[in-house]
Amino acid sequence: MKWFSNKLFYTIGVAMLCSTISAQSLDQAKKMYNEGKYAEAMPAFEKLVRQVPGNPSYNLWYGVCCYETGDIATAEKHLNTAYKHKDLNACRYLADIYFKTYRFDESVAMYDEYIEQLTKKKQETAEWEAKQEISKTCQRMVDKVEDVQIIDSIVVDKDHFLSAYTLSNEAGSLMPFKEFFGTNEDINSIVYKNQKGNKIYYAHSSGDNHYCLFTQSLLMGKWGDEKQLPMTINSKEDDNYPYVLSDGVTIYYASKANGSIGGYDLFVTRYNINSDTYLTPEQLGMPFNSIYNDYMIVYDEMKNLGWFVSDRFQPEGKACVYLFIPNSNNSRIESDDMSMKRARAEITSIKDSWKPGANYADLVRLAHTQSTSGEKKIQKDFEFMLGNGVTYYTLHEFKSPEARNIYEKYMAVNKQIKNMENKLDSLRTSYTKAAQGSREQLKTTILKAEGELYNLYGQPESLEKDARNAEINYLNNKR
Repeated sequence: MKWFSNKLFYTIGVAMLCSTISAQSLDQAKKMYNEGKYAEAMPAFEKLVRQVPGNPSYNLWYGVCCYETGDIATAEKHLNTAYKHKDLNACRYLADIYFKTYRFDESVAMYDEYIEQLTKKKQETAEWEAKQEISKTCQRMVDKVEDVQIIDSIVVDKDHFLSAYTLSNEAGSLMPFKEFFGTNEDINSIVYKNQKGNKIYYAHSSGDNHYCLFTQSLLMGKWGDEKQLPMTINSKEDDNYPYVLSDGVTIYYASKANGSIGGYDLFVTRYNINSDTYLTPEQLGMPFNSIYNDYMIVYDEMKNLGWFVSDRFQPEGKACVYLFIPNSNNSRIESDDMSMKRARAEITSIKDSWKPGANYADLVRLAHTQSTSGEKKIQKDFEFMLGNGVTYYTLHEFKSPEARNIYEKYMAVNKQIKNMENKLDSLRTSYTKAAQGSREQLKTTILKAEGELYNLYGQPESLEKDARNAEINYLNNKR
């Protein structure tokens, strides 16, 4: 009996000691958690979750530790367990997880629930309402993701991404700020010099301690007359990485303001010669922009290729340079498959954007070929005279989406007319060679085709006029 009593007391003692150690371990883990030492706290919470899988607090703490240390998939699993018990912090972290995984519709809904709970507790909601608005913007971008063919990508050191760019002479040149100006100042910017070599664009820190865009001209063989671009293009946040098209008025750049959805976003604006101002910047859509940093977009019009840089899904210090074929009419992916759109927006795989059976090897080689031609070769798909000496040669030059669509219809009708004329020529040839019995049937077919062709003849002139009016109206309104 005495032996049994001693064993019982020993067992109870061990159990109490284990409980005390466990309590101490939990308290220590919570202390590290509250101090933001998530990696140190994580093993203790992982052990507790294994012991009590349904405990909402353990799942929350472990899920947050996983999230903060980069294990998003595991974090989502355990935060969902905590969310079932309507944990406030689980809502917040799940909203962020949905945002980072491009499930923006789910992110919006989760932020909505989180904001509602904060409102009931009479806590501040402004920060989360702002994040929810960004999620809504991102969802619209995914819905309208552009059908851009990204034909190559290369991961490089972030400080040397220009090594992936090989521009034709007509596209100007790019050079790191420090190298161009021969300075050791800590300025992380790129200098763009135009084709004529008489103007440069770049960025450096302004008096407000953020990057602004500047320009200089070549005067008497020296760079001078530095001018800060107006606040219609510069902002109160960092603006950087400018590139100007050969027209001298269209400028692409990166900004952390103007509704950026994450870090640097890509924007385009145009210089109005008459008013000496820049038009309101337009934010590029996905896949060019992402919830990460996207910058230094360049269009080489001679090669009909473009580049841009992104640090999406890249380790610290690395960036990915994407090579793409410019989408002249900004056509979107027409599909109800949101998972496919999401993958194209994220650039999960560049091969997803390739056309069936296409071989881009020659274009990739062209991208890395140094052009030495001195005379710009203008791509001429057509000649569309807008007026005042302005002529468009490609759809990419249209500024108005409506005008571009109308002109595409104009081109389609002209093609239809050409096909119909060829068809009629063939039918008439067949008629002259046909036996008498077949001629009656051919005659009916020819008359029908002639009627269709007659109806088509009046359309191109009207469509071209409508396109011209739409483009002029758009340009006048933008001014």
